[in-house]
Amino acid sequence: MAAAAHRPEASPPPGLHTALPHGVPALRGRVTRDAPLGASTWFRVGGAADVLVRPADANDLVALLRDLPGETPITVIGAASNMIIRDGGIAGVTIRLARGFGDVVVEADGIVAGAAALDVTVAETAAAHGLAGLEFLIGIPGTIGGAVAMNAGAYGTEIKDVLDWAEVATSAGVVRLAAADLRFAYRRAVLPPRGVVVRARLRATPGDAAAIAARLNEIRTAREATQPVRARTGGSTFKNPPGDRKAWELIDAAGCRGLRIGDAQVSEKHCNFLINTGGATAAQIEALGEEVRARVRAATGVELEWEIRRIGRPA
Repeated sequence: MAAAAHRPEASPPPGLHTALPHGVPALRGRVTRDAPLGASTWFRVGGAADVLVRPADANDLVALLRDLPGETPITVIGAASNMIIRDGGIAGVTIRLARGFGDVVVEADGIVAGAAALDVTVAETAAAHGLAGLEFLIGIPGTIGGAVAMNAGAYGTEIKDVLDWAEVATSAGVVRLAAADLRFAYRRAVLPPRGVVVRARLRATPGDAAAIAARLNEIRTAREATQPVRARTGGSTFKNPPGDRKAWELIDAAGCRGLRIGDAQVSEKHCNFLINTGGATAAQIEALGEEVRARVRAATGVELEWEIRRIGRPA
């Protein structure tokens, strides 16, 4: 594909292969060097991406994956809701799916959604068309691509329970994988090497529109009452350990509710949430999480596992 098809956000470089690091190929989408990311994350922290790529569509993404040198690190971000981007930024190429990946199509017994579609949007669209079974998505602050990649769940349902198939872009093209192919586990899916989810089909059941809307409102009300949804946060910080124990209960028992490092704080409202109260750095938020893990380990013997992704370089 000719370099002229590339639409840079700033002055066009003399040649992508010489001006951009890591041999980024010519694309129809947007390519930006030293792209600030912090302001677009839910924590409002983090450094810049060495190279940020917003592919135009799935074909553009496949071309990137095909032509990018194998040694170039690739990081995929969606709504940046459930992650900490470290203060030193992200090495290599960061892929962010946006326009071209956000379509939501309603079918008789399900929804086909692009990876950039917000989970909330899918839940509301299903409800508006009288489709039940996807209400749990209203409680997940992210995108469908991220939800598939981490088997996101809330209120007793996970993506694995409703997924028919996911389409994943790879260097060889787009492949359609059934739920069984993704080997789902708790907050985990197995994607092809350097694969990027681009679309997914979620099963739903025709139901009573009023009852579905009531369930959405019930979940919204519960989240508002129990979680710091209006704070700068990254969602649930740690996975629930095996068994019936809840991460928040262990954190509370270890005396961590309200614990602070600088402007990073364990939420008083729900102590499995870390919040940026104003000027926290990514390093402070991550250090606070590690302090919580240490205190829980000392108090209970349980090793909490991060659910929030921590990516990039320290400052």
